[in-house]
Amino acid sequence: MKIATWNVNSLKVRQQHVIDWLAQTRVDVLCLQELKLPDEKFPRAELEAAGYKSWFAGQKTYNGVGILVRAESNFEVDEINVVRNIPGFEDLQQRVIAATVNGVRIISAYFPNGQAPGSEKFAYKMRWLDALRVWLREDMARHPQLALCGDYNIAPDDRDVHDAKAWEGQNLVSPEERAHFVQLIELGLIDAFRKFEQAEKLFTWWDYRMLAFRRNAGLRIDHILLSPELAARCTSCEVDKVPRKWDQPSDHAPVIATIG
Repeated sequence: MKIATWNVNSLKVRQQHVIDWLAQTRVDVLCLQELKLPDEKFPRAELEAAGYKSWFAGQKTYNGVGILVRAESNFEVDEINVVRNIPGFEDLQQRVIAATVNGVRIISAYFPNGQAPGSEKFAYKMRWLDALRVWLREDMARHPQLALCGDYNIAPDDRDVHDAKAWEGQNLVSPEERAHFVQLIELGLIDAFRKFEQAEKLFTWWDYRMLAFRRNAGLRIDHILLSPELAARCTSCEVDKVPRKWDQPSDHAPVIATIG
């Protein structure tokens, strides 16, 4: 099973990019973030014509998440247990969708950005992360095979930042955010990317400004965390930078984990 995650930064703008990328990679499951469109505008028919079934929680202008499953994989999806947003956490922002795909619990999550430490948006991010962790602990007990995929808006380590000194203490790399990432690891989740030896300066997000992609001035903020049972069967995890080179790209690159 190939599981991927990609913040597309507007599915309306990047719809053809997604379809082309799926045709090239033929991943079994793709988790999407930042759809930026309401449910009624989701291109379900177009994606189905491309060979993928879809489950989504959309929102106009902001947020929105989805899960695409390749029809040819013949995976069973438990329609009854599809979850939108974090259970018990009241939130108008569409940031989470979860589905059980062939026995594997797939969660597509778009973590809040946080804006800046000390801001109200940062406080919301902390509350959201607390609620996510509580739910994950329960969900992992029910689903020993689980993958938490998405744009975490957290660079967990200095290795994940192009210039750690320049970013020190800022949003996305603050001690509070990194502590929350550690707490996810302490639940038993394993960072699929760090399970393998990786080249230095591999990132998943580059600002559109200041030629950041050309200079490789990026951050690794898109992650796939796996439960121990899945991590034991994970044979690779990589960042695909190719779509970031296309015309009008997302500012994020897809991450792909292969489960044997």
